Amino acid sequence: MSKSFIEQVHYIRIPVRDLEQSAKWYSDILGLQLLTITEEPVAIIKVNEGPFLLALVPADEESFSHFTINNEPAFSIGFSSSKLPEFHQHLLDHGAKVEDIQEYQGHSYFHFYDLNGNKLQVHW
Repeated sequence: MSKSFIEQVHYIRIPVRDLEQSAKWYSDILGLQLLTITEEPVAIIKVNEGPFLLALVPADEESFSHFTINNEPAFSIGFSSSKLPEFHQHLLDHGAKVEDIQEYQGHSYFHFYDLNGNKLQVHW
């Protein structure tokens, strides 16, 4: 097959324990737009101007969007930000669990956790 039928990633589902509280956190702390909470229920979050969405889905306490490598959580969702130090401080100021900013071959990044313990990354 020379060309994929897949055009783009449309959304990623993130497991959460308290849907409304999590939707508020993604909106208030990450600055993303809550489009709706559906009847299912699922919270649909728009990531800025692109077509990409996050879908927050109620799940049990042992469900996470990340996976583990050698018993350590490894992120599966990476965001980008041109204001990495400011975003890092913003998350700290709002009580989020945040790891230190790292540098790797001219690439800066850090990991942080949402209210539900989902490990996420942001880089620049």
